[in-house]
Order: sequence, then C-alpha cells, then structure tokens
Amino acid sequence: MTAPAIPAATLIVMRDRVGAPPDLLMVERAAKLAFAGGAMVFPGGRIDAGDEVAAASHGSPDAAARIAAIRETIEESSVAVGLTPTPDPALTAKLAKALHDGAPFVELLAAHGLAIDLDQLTPFARWKPAFHQARIFDTLFFIAEAPAGDWHPTPQPGECEAVIWIGATALLGRIAAGHATAIFPTIRNLERLAQFATVAAARADALAHPVETITPWLEEVDGVPCLRIPDGLGYPVTREPLDAVRRGLPATAFPAA
Repeated sequence: MTAPAIPAATLIVMRDRVGAPPDLLMVERAAKLAFAGGAMVFPGGRIDAGDEVAAASHGSPDAAARIAAIRETIEESSVAVGLTPTPDPALTAKLAKALHDGAPFVELLAAHGLAIDLDQLTPFARWKPAFHQARIFDTLFFIAEAPAGDWHPTPQPGECEAVIWIGATALLGRIAAGHATAIFPTIRNLERLAQFATVAAARADALAHPVETITPWLEEVDGVPCLRIPDGLGYPVTREPLDAVRRGLPATAFPAA
C-alpha cells in the first residue's frame, strides 16, 4: 500500500538582470540525503504543523504552503522573501540559524517585528510524482521576486552543499554536460522558466495557466518509452525518453501508462 503523499512547498526565487535572462536561486542538496541527494533544486520542503497554525490567520487555502516555502527558503539560503519589512542580510542570517536550531517561525518573526506577506508569492505549478519509492511529495511551486539588494546566499549546514544564483538556460547546460544533476520535475520547470526574459513575464505565464496536479506517467512514443506530463500547462517539453530521465531510479520505479 502506497503511503499518503507528503505536503510540500517550493519557492522559485527570481531576480532580473540587465541584458540577460533572470537569475534563479538554486540549492545543491547534500549528497547524503535520501531524496534527490546531490541534485540541484529550488529551495523548499515539507509543510509542517507550525505552518498550518500560522496559516489560520491568513484565510487563504494555500497559505500553509506559501509560509512553508518562505520559511524553507530562509533556512536553506539565508535569502529573505515574503517578509515585510524585508530584513537585511545580517538579520536574515540570524533567522536562518535560529530556524535551523528549531525556533518556531512565527515567534521568531514576531520577536524581530516582521510579518509574512503572502502576496509576494505567485502560484506556478503543482507536482505529485507517483514513482514507486518510500516518500512521495505533493509539492506546490510558487514564484517570487528576490528582495532588492546584494544577497549572497549561504547554504544550510548539513542539508545543502551550495546555494547559487544562475540562469535557467545556464543550469540546463550544466545538467546536459553532466556537471550538475536534477530530477525530472526540476528540469521541466527550468525549461519553462528559460522562456522568460523578466520576472514579470514568468509571473504573467504563471497566471495564464491553470495550476493542476502534474503526475508524470510512462508512455511509449514511436516505440520509445517516455516519461510524460500533460500538455497545456505552460511546459515547452512534455516528454523525455526514460533512458535520459535523471532520477537514478530503475525503470520499475515508474508508473505504467
């Protein structure tokens, strides 16, 4: 019997660049981690009980996911998104350490006169892979613009090897060359994000497409087994040959069509 999917949230933090596509805030997960160890991912993680409690005062059906995405991004990168007023990098580093040490997020914000601003986040996608593995995540993705200023991300000790700013096309190039790894949903989202010249364009695209749950499936295309996702949700690539899928899992891990 398959265990229930774990609710999770991810934040795609973007910053505009002059004469170049936007940068993305990307995390390299620690190689020792059971899920996507060593892979490049967007910051994020599980929605915890504290997020659910904090969401009660916001009245939005996805408030807990937005709060989790904000909290996890601060903890994993020391970059503050979705807070008002925006703390400076020094205070954000203190918040990240306190979160890593187990401090309740809402209490931590109150102690520093900060509040959560959920409107800074725009819903982008929802992924719920059904691969045959121990942990299945049901993840809401959001887009947010990076706060103004010169932010130098710092990786969370023990969880992240590195945190970098990089363009979607540049990271896809690294992955294709074998200099970085990423799981199937991350690659599809990078391809979608590579289409946009500005953060505003990415947000407009997010608002123009429905956020439907994406569960990849196996399908044979011209005699080649492929992993597929639905058309019409904003993704320029909706299938990939199974042999090329970067998950480090055997073919038996994937669901049948």
